[in-house]
Amino acid sequence: MAGFNKVILMGNLTRNPELRYTPSGTPVASFGLAVSRRFKQGDDLKEEVCFVDIVVFGKQAEHCGQYLSKGNGVIVEGRLQQRRWETEDGQKRSKHEVVAQTVTFMPKRQESGAGAEPPMHDDPGYETGDEG
Repeated sequence: MAGFNKVILMGNLTRNPELRYTPSGTPVASFGLAVSRRFKQGDDLKEEVCFVDIVVFGKQAEHCGQYLSKGNGVIVEGRLQQRRWETEDGQKRSKHEVVAQTVTFMPKRQESGAGAEPPMHDDPGYETGDEG
């Protein structure tokens, strides 16, 4: 049976991106993303937050490192990956993360009282990092 692995998330960065380079010179950025879900439970409005680690490679990694910071909104499209390693004391560890193929920057929210939020862009290729 064939598999399908595609993830699309929209949320806010929980920390500034960490940009580093592989020994071969490939840029790699990693950051945390908070994805929230609001729902009604009886008469109460509840919110559930899921925290996801994101890793992105190449030119997009450099753009993320340069233009994103904690609190910025993004849409991430990519695939789910499980990383496994062993600690120095021999314990096996693993974690899931999203390897991003595209990171779309969301318009920044204006401060309260400063007017309405800017409109969303319909163009899925819109990335504020490519505007210069």
